[in-house]
Amino acid sequence: MNDELILGGHSFQSRFILGSGKYSLELIKAAVEHAGAQIITLALRRANEGGTANILDYIPEGVTLLPNTSGARNAEEAVRIARLARECGCGDFVKIEIMRDSKYLLPDNQETIRATEILAKEGFVVMPYMYPDLNVARDLVNAGAACVMPLAAPIGSNKGLATREFIQILIDEIDLPIIVDAGIGRPSQACEAMEMGAAAVMANTAIATAGDIPAMAEAFKKAIEAGRTAYLSGLGRVMEKGAAASSPLTGFLQD
Repeated sequence: MNDELILGGHSFQSRFILGSGKYSLELIKAAVEHAGAQIITLALRRANEGGTANILDYIPEGVTLLPNTSGARNAEEAVRIARLARECGCGDFVKIEIMRDSKYLLPDNQETIRATEILAKEGFVVMPYMYPDLNVARDLVNAGAACVMPLAAPIGSNKGLATREFIQILIDEIDLPIIVDAGIGRPSQACEAMEMGAAAVMANTAIATAGDIPAMAEAFKKAIEAGRTAYLSGLGRVMEKGAAASSPLTGFLQD
């Protein structure tokens, strides 16, 4: 079955995206080799740590770089970071992250809309990170976003689908890929997001802090694939009351 993820006219077979904020060589290798990641985020300010560790040295050829605007506090700063990333050869993909809140790290939705509109007009494939809100998602669509990336829970919390009901509304109402980002802590939660109809899942902390990083990366791959297959297959009905026998009850007592 040809089931590709399309973002800005680019197609991807994998529906797992690695957020590399907790960068390590082991994490990058595990995401590519065990989770099949084809998109990996890149925080420009972390690309080179004092001239010793360069994340670009460890991302294989053929993997799409997704520079993010981590650290931006408003649209102007996010646009500046995106333009700098493109000038550095990171391509046209950009993940918009704008946060004025340093305690909970919640995205500023209105500034995100502003940055998305500016960068989309400049030809960027804009992937905006946002707090799940239907009206904001509609504004992002109108601004030219390639997808919408609602948070599942606060960044790095591993709390899972805390905003599940609001994400479901976006999946049902927005005609763009909905990529669940931030807060997914377990493969089962990633599977649930995909069963809901999410187009992809981004994870970072759940894998980076696991006891066995390669094994957890593979677990996420399998969970995402299982959830996607279940969604496409059509999940069985749910009965609110009573029960229904899986086998017919009539005739089995007759001679």
